[in-house]
Amino acid sequence: MNSAIKTKIMPLVVAAGIMFAAFAMFSMFSRSGSENAVAITTDDVQTSFVTDLDADGFDAAISNGLVLVDFWATWCAPCRIQNPILEELALEIHHLADITKLDVDDHGSIAARFGVRSIPTLILFRDGEAVERFVGVQQKETLRAAIENYL
Repeated sequence: MNSAIKTKIMPLVVAAGIMFAAFAMFSMFSRSGSENAVAITTDDVQTSFVTDLDADGFDAAISNGLVLVDFWATWCAPCRIQNPILEELALEIHHLADITKLDVDDHGSIAARFGVRSIPTLILFRDGEAVERFVGVQQKETLRAAIENYL
Protein backbone atom coordinates (compact mmCIF):
# COMPACT_ATOMS: atom_id res chain seq x y z
CA MET A 1 0.00 0.00 0.00
CA ASN A 2 1.19 3.47 -0.85
CA SER A 3 2.54 5.48 2.15
CA ALA A 4 0.36 8.50 1.28
CA ILE A 5 -2.75 6.33 1.48
CA LYS A 6 -1.52 4.78 4.76
CA THR A 7 -1.02 8.26 6.19
CA LYS A 8 -4.60 9.22 5.31
CA ILE A 9 -6.22 5.96 6.47
CA MET A 10 -4.33 5.45 9.76
CA PRO A 11 -6.11 8.29 11.66
CA LEU A 12 -9.46 6.88 10.55
CA VAL A 13 -8.54 3.41 11.82
CA VAL A 14 -7.40 4.86 15.16
CA ALA A 15 -10.59 6.94 15.49
CA ALA A 16 -12.75 3.90 14.74
CA GLY A 17 -10.89 1.91 17.40
CA ILE A 18 -11.40 4.64 19.98
CA MET A 19 -15.10 4.88 19.14
CA PHE A 20 -15.48 1.10 19.49
CA ALA A 21 -13.74 1.13 22.87
CA ALA A 22 -15.91 4.02 24.08
CA PHE A 23 -19.07 2.23 22.98
CA ALA A 24 -17.97 -0.97 24.73
CA MET A 25 -17.27 0.92 27.98
CA PHE A 26 -20.62 2.74 27.78
CA SER A 27 -22.45 -0.54 27.26
CA MET A 28 -20.68 -2.14 30.19
CA PHE A 29 -21.31 0.74 32.63
CA SER A 30 -24.88 1.47 31.56
CA ARG A 31 -25.88 -2.06 32.57
CA SER A 32 -24.31 -1.72 36.02
CA GLY A 33 -26.23 1.47 36.73
CA SER A 34 -29.62 -0.03 36.04
CA GLU A 35 -30.29 -1.19 39.58
CA ASN A 36 -32.97 0.80 41.33
CA ALA A 37 -32.49 2.03 44.86
CA VAL A 38 -35.95 1.12 46.00
CA ALA A 39 -36.71 -1.21 48.84
CA ILE A 40 -36.85 -4.78 47.58
CA THR A 41 -38.53 -7.35 49.73
CA THR A 42 -38.16 -11.11 49.50
CA ASP A 43 -40.08 -13.32 51.88
CA ASP A 44 -40.85 -10.26 54.03
CA VAL A 45 -37.13 -9.52 54.52
CA GLN A 46 -36.19 -6.02 53.49
CA THR A 47 -32.84 -5.99 51.69
CA SER A 48 -32.57 -2.25 51.02
CA PHE A 49 -33.36 0.68 53.26
CA VAL A 50 -32.61 3.33 50.61
CA THR A 51 -35.78 4.92 49.25
CA ASP A 52 -36.21 6.49 45.81
CA LEU A 53 -37.93 9.87 46.03
CA ASP A 54 -40.00 11.68 43.42
CA ALA A 55 -41.39 15.20 43.12
CA ASP A 56 -44.74 14.26 44.62
CA GLY A 57 -43.37 12.88 47.87
CA PHE A 58 -40.15 14.86 48.29
CA ASP A 59 -41.35 17.59 50.67
CA ALA A 60 -43.24 15.12 52.84
CA ALA A 61 -40.24 12.79 52.97
CA ILE A 62 -37.84 15.46 54.25
CA SER A 63 -40.31 17.17 56.61
CA ASN A 64 -39.94 14.91 59.64
CA GLY A 65 -36.76 13.74 61.37
CA LEU A 66 -33.36 13.24 59.82
CA VAL A 67 -33.30 12.49 56.11
CA LEU A 68 -30.21 12.14 53.92
CA VAL A 69 -30.97 12.80 50.26
CA ASP A 70 -28.54 11.67 47.55
CA PHE A 71 -28.98 13.77 44.41
CA TRP A 72 -27.74 11.44 41.66
CA ALA A 73 -28.16 10.25 38.06
CA THR A 74 -27.90 6.83 36.44
CA TRP A 75 -25.12 7.93 34.05
CA CYS A 76 -22.94 9.34 36.85
CA ALA A 77 -19.99 7.03 37.65
CA PRO A 78 -19.24 8.61 41.07
CA CYS A 79 -22.93 8.18 41.92
CA ARG A 80 -22.60 4.46 41.24
CA ILE A 81 -19.64 4.41 43.63
CA GLN A 82 -21.70 6.22 46.28
CA ASN A 83 -24.68 3.84 46.00
CA PRO A 84 -23.22 0.80 47.84
CA ILE A 85 -21.87 3.11 50.55
CA LEU A 86 -25.40 4.46 51.09
CA GLU A 87 -26.85 0.95 51.07
CA GLU A 88 -24.44 -0.12 53.81
CA LEU A 89 -25.08 3.05 55.83
CA ALA A 90 -28.84 2.64 55.53
CA LEU A 91 -28.66 -0.95 56.70
CA GLU A 92 -26.82 0.19 59.84
CA ILE A 93 -28.76 3.35 60.74
CA HIS A 94 -32.23 3.09 59.17
CA HIS A 95 -33.71 3.38 62.66
CA LEU A 96 -32.00 6.78 63.18
CA ALA A 97 -32.45 8.47 59.80
CA ASP A 98 -34.00 7.91 56.39
CA ILE A 99 -31.55 7.41 53.51
CA THR A 100 -33.08 8.47 50.20
CA LYS A 101 -32.16 9.17 46.57
CA LEU A 102 -33.48 11.63 44.01
CA ASP A 103 -32.67 11.27 40.31
CA VAL A 104 -31.74 14.76 39.07
CA ASP A 105 -32.52 13.87 35.46
CA ASP A 106 -36.12 13.08 36.39
CA HIS A 107 -36.53 15.80 39.03
CA GLY A 108 -34.27 18.66 37.98
CA SER A 109 -36.52 21.32 39.48
CA ILE A 110 -35.98 19.94 42.98
CA ALA A 111 -32.22 19.74 42.43
CA ALA A 112 -32.27 23.36 41.24
CA ARG A 113 -34.32 24.41 44.26
CA PHE A 114 -31.50 23.21 46.51
CA GLY A 115 -28.69 24.55 44.33
CA VAL A 116 -27.38 21.15 43.27
CA ARG A 117 -24.84 21.82 40.52
CA SER A 118 -22.74 18.66 40.61
CA ILE A 119 -23.47 15.10 41.54
CA PRO A 120 -23.39 13.23 43.71
CA THR A 121 -24.55 15.87 46.18
CA LEU A 122 -25.88 14.63 49.50
CA ILE A 123 -27.96 16.94 51.68
CA LEU A 124 -28.90 16.11 55.25
CA PHE A 125 -32.29 17.50 56.27
CA ARG A 126 -33.65 17.80 59.79
CA ASP A 127 -37.38 18.46 59.98
CA GLY A 128 -37.39 19.89 56.45
CA GLU A 129 -34.38 22.20 56.82
CA ALA A 130 -31.06 21.48 55.10
CA VAL A 131 -28.44 21.24 57.86
CA GLU A 132 -25.44 19.80 56.04
CA ARG A 133 -24.29 19.32 52.43
CA PHE A 134 -21.68 17.05 50.87
CA VAL A 135 -20.46 17.20 47.27
CA GLY A 136 -18.71 14.21 45.72
CA VAL A 137 -18.37 10.65 46.95
CA GLN A 138 -18.49 10.45 50.75
CA GLN A 139 -17.35 7.65 52.99
CA LYS A 140 -19.84 5.90 55.26
CA GLU A 141 -18.08 7.12 58.40
CA THR A 142 -18.35 10.78 57.31
CA LEU A 143 -22.07 10.48 56.64
CA ARG A 144 -22.72 8.53 59.83
CA ALA A 145 -20.88 11.14 61.93
CA ALA A 146 -22.94 13.93 60.36
CA ILE A 147 -26.19 12.08 61.05
CA GLU A 148 -25.20 11.31 64.63
CA ASN A 149 -24.26 14.99 65.11
CA TYR A 150 -27.90 16.01 64.46
CA LEU A 151 -29.65 13.37 66.56
